Amino acid sequence: MVVCGDDGLAHRLAAELRGVYGEQVTLVVPADRRRVRQPVVGRARAVSAAFLDRMVNAARGSGEGSGAERVVEAVEPTEAVLAEAGVDRATALALVYDDDETNIRAALTARRLNPHLRLVLRLYNRRLGQHIEELLDQAAALATGAASEASTVVLSDADTAAPALAATALAGTSKVVQTEGLMLRAVERRPPLPGQVADPGLATLALLSATSNDPAGADGSESDGEHGPRLLPDAAAVREATGRGTIVLEQVSYAGAPSVPASGLTGVPPLGSLFSRRLRWSLAGVAGCVLALAIALTVLTGDHPLHATYVTLLDLFAINEPALNQSTGRQILQLLAGLLGLLLLPVLLAAALEAFGAFRSASGLRKPPRGLGGHVVLLGLGKIGARVLIRLRELNIPVVCVEADPEARGLAVARRLRVPVVLGDVTQEGVLEAAKVHRAHALLALTSVDTTNLEAALYARSVRADLRVVLRLYDDDFATAVYRTLRAAHPHALTRSRSVTHLAAPAFAGAMFGRQILGAIPVERRVLLFAALEVAGHPQLQGRTVGEAFRAGSWRVLALDTGPGTEDAPGAGLVWELPEGYVLGPGDRVILAATRRGFAELLGRRSREAERRPG
Repeated sequence: MVVCGDDGLAHRLAAELRGVYGEQVTLVVPADRRRVRQPVVGRARAVSAAFLDRMVNAARGSGEGSGAERVVEAVEPTEAVLAEAGVDRATALALVYDDDETNIRAALTARRLNPHLRLVLRLYNRRLGQHIEELLDQAAALATGAASEASTVVLSDADTAAPALAATALAGTSKVVQTEGLMLRAVERRPPLPGQVADPGLATLALLSATSNDPAGADGSESDGEHGPRLLPDAAAVREATGRGTIVLEQVSYAGAPSVPASGLTGVPPLGSLFSRRLRWSLAGVAGCVLALAIALTVLTGDHPLHATYVTLLDLFAINEPALNQSTGRQILQLLAGLLGLLLLPVLLAAALEAFGAFRSASGLRKPPRGLGGHVVLLGLGKIGARVLIRLRELNIPVVCVEADPEARGLAVARRLRVPVVLGDVTQEGVLEAAKVHRAHALLALTSVDTTNLEAALYARSVRADLRVVLRLYDDDFATAVYRTLRAAHPHALTRSRSVTHLAAPAFAGAMFGRQILGAIPVERRVLLFAALEVAGHPQLQGRTVGEAFRAGSWRVLALDTGPGTEDAPGAGLVWELPEGYVLGPGDRVILAATRRGFAELLGRRSREAERRPG
């Protein structure tokens, strides 16, 4: 298999294929990217890292041995580079460059070199991705002239990671996986009180770390320690795990595809934003005075209320005849109406100016309004930040964004969604204050620089010690140290660290084997995958009951998928209350949860670490 990329996702994906699936990988990266510290999958991180470096140097240029990695240094994936990487003989190619155009150009070249190749592309533009999938699949069909296993899958690391990042920042602890109309909802529950029994929901997906200070189970670590997080535990482990939080499955259903906010009329602001609150109160005061004068005129003259209001408006705009020969009371009311008309002129002028300014700034960036509170402060409006922003606004969560680059792609999304934005470097004084971080509910630090995210989190915690903080951190060891320190310093505040590449790599790896991973939810620094599989061809499932097919710590069947149902009953094709004795037949299609290594074993591939373990 060949992986081409220029950032951390390429190294993470190569490590996933090599360490979890035991595949031989050729990694194509720019020369300067070889100095990037590669992620290591599995236990004994320090020993594995040293062994991995020796293995890479030994295997470089030879490509021999299961699970070996061969590195090709190249600035761009040209035809010569792809040929040197062995694309013409490879079974799958992943193109995960940060630039969409580079990935598309390389995909077209690779399809010409090997029509039978399975292609996995990383594209941010979802609409373009759909057209590219059709184009490349059609090209493969025409080149082979027959049915082929060649396929093209377009994925976005931003789309994969955004739901998990957004859910972490919400007030609740809900975790949602939603794709192609299928929705799985899980919730994080606190440990039960003494004498209480935890509600297992539909299924217990994970046990959280036993203690907040357990080094093995720290949220910044992937390690399993004795008291660390345990994925897919059996019933006995759940009963024995006293004092530990759990993640349980609450719902599996068809709920329609996730919506993306429409662009709408971006040049027309909402009516409420045309005028300031002070101006609205001024207009309301003028209207009240007109009403009072009209009532007084009705009482004084006995006129009909509508006629009295009409006469009052004439006096207000100074277009009525003077009340020379009328009563003193009528003359006083006319003078008061004229005086009110003079006061109305600056109010109308201010209204016109504010409305004109609102229309001019409708296509610009909004500033955080006064009195804002309970919102989410989002740092970074790159690819990831833009997708997370859309997700938060779909959930009607108030957001204030902070971005240093005035040309960031997420600014257009913020402008379209009318989300307040503060332009400035988060490391500079006054920027986070302008985003009202002292009154915020949560801080999402999603810039591409780990140290910037850390600095913002530390400063925000100095302003509000109980602020919910979510950090985007790439390096696992760095994330472990950061998380332990923050949790020790602020034990009563929620701190979470997330790696976008860590969340996205399993989906890209599964696509390279022709399997679709529906989504992933983070369990501390580990990942639990959800996938749809045909039972046929999987001896671990076929012919077994649901209870027998469950393997603790590896995979668990959650539901039987028989189709999306009908319009009247959209969830009719999904059976999620499967009895333990139900026998899985070759024609069944199941929705299951699996660890990364469990999913690899279901695909018939044992990881190198599993092969080394006795038994």
